[in-house]
Amino acid sequence: MRYPLIPVIVALAVVPAGFAYVHWTKGGSGAGLYSRHWSPDPGQGYWDPDNFYQSPNGVQGVFQGQQCIQCHEGITPGIVSDWRASRHARVQEPVDCAACHGDDHQHLRLPTPHVCGGCHEKQYGEFRDEARYGFPSHVLAMQRAVDAKHFVDKPKAEVQACIQCHSVATKCDSCHSRHRFDPAEARRPEACITCHSGPPHPDDETYFASAHGRLYLAEGNGWDWSKPLRKGNYKAPGCAYCHMEGGRHQVAHKSIWRFGLREINPHTSQNQVLRARWVALCSDCHEAVQAAQWLSDMDRERERAWDKLYAAEDLLKDLRADDGLYPAAGERPPYPMDWLDRLWPRERIGFFEGQASAFYNVSAIERDYFEMWYFDNLGAYKAAAHGDSAGVEAGHARMNGMLEKIGAQARKLRELTNAERKATGKRSAPGDLWLSGAYTEHNREHN
Repeated sequence: MRYPLIPVIVALAVVPAGFAYVHWTKGGSGAGLYSRHWSPDPGQGYWDPDNFYQSPNGVQGVFQGQQCIQCHEGITPGIVSDWRASRHARVQEPVDCAACHGDDHQHLRLPTPHVCGGCHEKQYGEFRDEARYGFPSHVLAMQRAVDAKHFVDKPKAEVQACIQCHSVATKCDSCHSRHRFDPAEARRPEACITCHSGPPHPDDETYFASAHGRLYLAEGNGWDWSKPLRKGNYKAPGCAYCHMEGGRHQVAHKSIWRFGLREINPHTSQNQVLRARWVALCSDCHEAVQAAQWLSDMDRERERAWDKLYAAEDLLKDLRADDGLYPAAGERPPYPMDWLDRLWPRERIGFFEGQASAFYNVSAIERDYFEMWYFDNLGAYKAAAHGDSAGVEAGHARMNGMLEKIGAQARKLRELTNAERKATGKRSAPGDLWLSGAYTEHNREHN
């Protein structure tokens, strides 16, 4: 009878040890799972204030809001002007500097969502609620960044560009400009495309290429953006109208295809609920039948896309099975903190093996697959989601071209591997060719 108890005893020992290890990893000078492997630059305090902001110590004392305003009218008049134009300044009891920043000048704070939530409870609660939907979401964006191995392995100057957008999780001024905090600013597409642009998430180009976006570009400057996000207030929707309908600060509750990065079953009961939400929203302006048809069209586009992605994955997995990837996982530097990669180096291919974490430190053919999956695939998906039919075909054309390129590379690598084995009886190892170098050594010393 004692043998069946062994797994239970092991679990009782391992689970607490696992929690203790995770807690320990987060106890360093940085943040996230790898906090012991990096330390913040001063700029990190502005992207993640709760963890890293240091109050300036040039001025000492405790001040009332009006004293702050009198001083800053001479030092930083622009922010005082913005505050005076804000609703905070125009209510019966103004919300002044001390309410958001504190009154002790040696212990000032930068407002975070938690601080803003002290007054804006509904919006803060909706924002926090995104966490139950997992990634991707605004509220988990900073965690997504600092918990990634490449965040620690790359020079901090290179990952600061990532943090500027991922800081949407740690401060509200990603969407609302500081001190003005005008909802009219946040309702315009430009508030979103500051971050939602570029190859990983081409929302800007696909939206502006759609009928909605073209109408906005032609007439949007004349619309009254002070109006709430409700039916009849806008001639065409911007990002917030569709994704934050009614001003809801929860943008993950209608996500059908999970950013287009993961294949899902569109026929589950949960997915049907999400689709019903989209159809209801689109019915503000369109027939419900038409809205449902657009979702079905997007399903077919996704099926086409994943056929191509799985074909590319098969090529890479076959090459991996034949030891044809070059350099292989054990022939390139592992991430400094990844003990498992050191013990069992293995190429991760595809979403379910962790391709999302393989931005860097991969062979050329693996990087090509990553760009096919993360850039070309996302371009096609975003175009389908935003009604940009030309963008859909352009995205698939790029995917087709990348699939052909990966196929040609796989054949070449297999030929070279077979030739080496025929000549020497084994696949030749590159030695330390990929294990050292100026860039690698700099990272080891300065991260």
